[in-house]
Amino acid sequence: MTTPVFTLANQLTILRMGLAPLLVVLILSRRMGWALAAFVVAGLSDLFDGFIARRSQQQTTLGAMLDPVADKILLTSTFVALTWTSGLLATIPTWLTVTTLSRDAIIVITVSIVNLTVGRRVFYPSLLGKLSTGSQLLTVGAVLLVNAFSVDFPYLWPVFWATLVLTVTSAVHYVFLASTGRVGADTT
Repeated sequence: MTTPVFTLANQLTILRMGLAPLLVVLILSRRMGWALAAFVVAGLSDLFDGFIARRSQQQTTLGAMLDPVADKILLTSTFVALTWTSGLLATIPTWLTVTTLSRDAIIVITVSIVNLTVGRRVFYPSLLGKLSTGSQLLTVGAVLLVNAFSVDFPYLWPVFWATLVLTVTSAVHYVFLASTGRVGADTT
């Protein structure tokens, strides 16, 4: 008997991907309270999909591939929307968004080159990569919070700088590991 593909965990991951365009529309229409709510729901879906997958043994190859894609879709779309939407109380600086998008592009290019030249590999997230993603989620959450409630958050710029440092460090670390052959397992 085969393992079901559309498990509850995978459905939650797909829900998170579906929330990304809604979140962008809410940001662009400056409905920041609703945008914050959608972001919280997306974050909870991220927590629960992994928990449910492990707890009920619903871990699938599809889920392992979709989960990071869902995170990237959510973060990329919200970073772009929160950087270039005019009229917001607080925005994500352009330099941080460009750095974050560049990191993701570098990782995709590196994975593609390794897979094309060395053979199919499975790339597992590093601790630095997870910390970078966490800081990016914190950045989006903080900017949404400031805009939703018109509050002053004095630590917004330190959050931006911490996110920059973690994003750049994780990119350099990831490329170093890939270049030395210490990342990715042979799947053949």
